[in-house]
Amino acid sequence: MPKQKTHSGSKKRFKITGSGKLMKQQAGMRHNFEGKPSTRTRRLSQDQVLSPADAKVAKKLLGR
Repeated sequence: MPKQKTHSGSKKRFKITGSGKLMKQQAGMRHNFEGKPSTRTRRLSQDQVLSPADAKVAKKLLGR
């Protein structure tokens, strides 16, 4: 059987940690920084762990 290809969009968006968790970039960091407090922009710049329900689908797209 041929090899399964990984989903190109998901491999750009998700990062797998050493323990197997999936990390994602939080939304809301593209524009309108003047209206957002700097505390909020610092919080949004950190990576976030993907929820277990979403992680199951994303792992399938990544071929894991």
